[in-house]
Amino acid sequence: MDRLRAFEVFVMVVNRGSFARAADALDTSPANVTRYVNELEAHLGVRLLNRTSRRLSLTEGGETLYARCTTILDDVAETEGVLTSASIEPRGRLRINAPVSFGVLHLAPLWPRFMARYPDVELEVALIDRVVDIVEEGFDLAIRISRAGTVDHAARKLATSRNVLCASPEYLTQWGHPVVPADLIGRPCIGYTYAATGDAWQLADDEGRPHPVRVQCVMHTNNGDTARAAALAGRGIIWQPTFLIGDDLRAGRLVRVLPNYRLPDIDVLALYPSRRHVSAKVRAAIDFLADAFSDVPPWDRG
Repeated sequence: MDRLRAFEVFVMVVNRGSFARAADALDTSPANVTRYVNELEAHLGVRLLNRTSRRLSLTEGGETLYARCTTILDDVAETEGVLTSASIEPRGRLRINAPVSFGVLHLAPLWPRFMARYPDVELEVALIDRVVDIVEEGFDLAIRISRAGTVDHAARKLATSRNVLCASPEYLTQWGHPVVPADLIGRPCIGYTYAATGDAWQLADDEGRPHPVRVQCVMHTNNGDTARAAALAGRGIIWQPTFLIGDDLRAGRLVRVLPNYRLPDIDVLALYPSRRHVSAKVRAAIDFLADAFSDVPPWDRG
């Protein structure tokens, strides 16, 4: 029995919900699909599927095997993609989505180098702060700033950025330096609309103990540059990633607040629809960006 082929057939049966539809997708006969599944069950000594005249359902063993098989098939497809992409010159239109601030500050300077290296790739870069559906909206690649990562698409981590509480020196002269998270209560703060926890800021001490605090925001914005501008003008405390405010911290225009407490770090991710059949242009872009952000990312360099 070709076990890899059997895994592929089994996964297709589960995905399509029937032996007949799996056979159509695999361009083979239902009898052949049935044979592979039966041989796989016999080889493993466990029933994988509950079959009735109307529907199929996974057994407990089938659920375990399905999860493992999808990972195995993705790994095989990714390995094949690496070898195939290496022999094909990247070309064609490449649609990329990225957040506005990150796209302007850290991606825009890179694209001319990418274009010089891959002259047959036509770049289309859309800077949008909302979370786009890359499949529905036709993007080949998305750069996502995320704490949670993704379960819907394949992803590669490019870098990490620290989230930092900060304010202008003028603000701290007027309001004083907070010593503990509770000191933030009643002080003007600037909120970020897309923050998962809203105005409940999730700080932790050096030992990882949580110190959540609900702050009073005198302004909310869905754009990090707007929050930064308000903080520079002395209007409130912000928390923003170092990729946005790193230069301000180094220059002293902004000062860290509560430096002994941390906010959760965020990842810079390259998202693409699937590990299977990754095109040469997408793989080239991901590898290019991963190399650009390798080691210490530019926003955290001294």
